[in-house]
Amino acid sequence: MQLIYEKSKPGRRAITLDALDVPQSSLPADLCRKEDAALPEMAEIDVVRHFTHLSQRNVGIDDTFYPLGSCTMKYNPKIAEVAAAEPGMARLHPHFSSSSVYEGNVQGAYALIYELERQLAEVAGMKAASLQPIAGAHGELTGTLLMAAYHKDKGNAHKDTIIIPDNAHGTNPASAVMAGFKVVEIPSDVDGTIHLDTFEKALTDNVAGIMMTCPNTHGLFEKDVARIAALAHSKDALLYYDGANLNAIVGQCRPGDLGFDVMHYNLHKTFATPHGMGGPGCGPVGVGERLLPYLPGPRVVKAEGGFTLAAPEKSIGRVAAFFGNFLIAVRAYAYLRHYGDAGLKEVSRNAVLNANYIYAKLKHAYKPAFPGNFMHECIFSATPQADLGVHAIDIAKALLDMGYHAPTIYFPLTVKECIMIEPTETESKETLDAFCDAMLLIAEKAKSDPESLNAAPVTTPVGRLDEVKAAKDLNCACL
Repeated sequence: MQLIYEKSKPGRRAITLDALDVPQSSLPADLCRKEDAALPEMAEIDVVRHFTHLSQRNVGIDDTFYPLGSCTMKYNPKIAEVAAAEPGMARLHPHFSSSSVYEGNVQGAYALIYELERQLAEVAGMKAASLQPIAGAHGELTGTLLMAAYHKDKGNAHKDTIIIPDNAHGTNPASAVMAGFKVVEIPSDVDGTIHLDTFEKALTDNVAGIMMTCPNTHGLFEKDVARIAALAHSKDALLYYDGANLNAIVGQCRPGDLGFDVMHYNLHKTFATPHGMGGPGCGPVGVGERLLPYLPGPRVVKAEGGFTLAAPEKSIGRVAAFFGNFLIAVRAYAYLRHYGDAGLKEVSRNAVLNANYIYAKLKHAYKPAFPGNFMHECIFSATPQADLGVHAIDIAKALLDMGYHAPTIYFPLTVKECIMIEPTETESKETLDAFCDAMLLIAEKAKSDPESLNAAPVTTPVGRLDEVKAAKDLNCACL
């Protein structure tokens, strides 16, 4: 495909401007270019076709099955997009929330923020929630800052450590360190859940909290979570819930009821807005009774005559300029109202059912990473295929040739030749069957024709990329 600069023809124009009907004025000379910018010169229809063709080479959830593990790339109801596109939402200026002068203009938005925070707290069994954090990892940082504020307020200066299992979400250690804590990592047991004996030994008086993902990144529910919560609280350590996998339990059980004190929600995973490629995200935090006074402020509160802003008594202050990515909050609000209690229960039931359906169909062709049933995502190890010269990356690339986005590979790091598949609740049996057929065909090819898989993909616009360069070289964009 030609670059847009290669299509340029001197003198060709997309638009022409009418003659001025007002006096012409000039910019100061020091602000003007010395020579014209080297922009492509094209007709409007050529510009439209160029970018339309580029968009058709992209892959998205509207095009194909997107089985990324640990990322919940589900199709979301379009009613959420319609709600976010309403002019009163989409054109709302964020600075309207910066001054009480405009409170009368934003009562509708305040009502949505207030109601969504209330609904999120109810879904998770928390006392309250804040929409301020603008991404999942930002929610983690906010949650750990809340934990730090709690211990500082109680005079727990010795509590400087956070325990993080190796099956927790990958960004947890960075968030804990940014909040000023040391990190102690503990291993998983052979069944993929937290090694309880090691946890008990690591739980010293210096531990400020534990960051858990449940179901964890092995796709397994932590069977000892009640015991872990009791042990942590006996040391005045707080329990943090990473909401990355909330999709598996939403409507079934609540982190607050399991003993968690603080959590973040990935609105862009669990409730609406497909995420990927770095955004957009929204990572509200929810807190139990102990952390209620420290929530980020200001918050939207009910007052006589309407909604207004007020900061909690011991607030850690603002963690974002406004109220998170507001339009994602609008999508989440529409999603929650659209599904209701019964719908959310069905979401998690189908998410778990779909993952275990795939697991059952593939477990004889690919090595299961752990014994027992998975929750919303299933994990295989391609070590048997690797012995034949076909690695997890070859399988992922071969799926591209068959019209599917690749699943997550090589994460979590605890599983060698990992293939992590999260089908979500929104895929049909026919789609799951077709995907499993493709995976089974690849497993057969690994035995009969491994070289063909090593060369994949061959039908995509570009072939196999240099993934090491892409990961390490910040300046590898094509110009």
